[in-house]
Amino acid sequence: MSERSETKARMDLLDRKILIELQDDASQSLDDIARKVGSSKTPVWNRIRKLKDAGVIRRQTVVLDPAAVGLDTCFFVLIRTSEHEAGWQQRFLAALQSRPEVLEAHRLAGEIDYIVKLRVSDARAYDAFYQALIAEVKIYNVTALLSMEELKSTTILPV
Repeated sequence: MSERSETKARMDLLDRKILIELQDDASQSLDDIARKVGSSKTPVWNRIRKLKDAGVIRRQTVVLDPAAVGLDTCFFVLIRTSEHEAGWQQRFLAALQSRPEVLEAHRLAGEIDYIVKLRVSDARAYDAFYQALIAEVKIYNVTALLSMEELKSTTILPV
């Protein structure tokens, strides 16, 4: 069994309650979290530390409103490639990782090889991304899908 699946098996109800609270608002005080999960501050702090050490909690951050920071245009980019060599994949990954507008990128099974989620200011910004990407790596086909409305977006996992 992998370390991560062992960690999942070892998490109890209190760990899960703590994770729910942290996902909802990681800026809460330990006192507030402890009160909400029915424990005291020290055990909650110890559990959070253990969850971090085990890699369950990767990092703490804030969630911004994309429109408030001028990034209210969301594209999903479907990419097909005829290149599947390790060198191409490394260049492609480096190209995606160097672009701050790339929020997510996934390698897929099926007819589409990759899907990339972008947040940009407008279509011109998407085109700048596209032009930069095809200058760095050879791509067979790109389809950009403009999100007309975000119906649901969350970072909260159902633990």
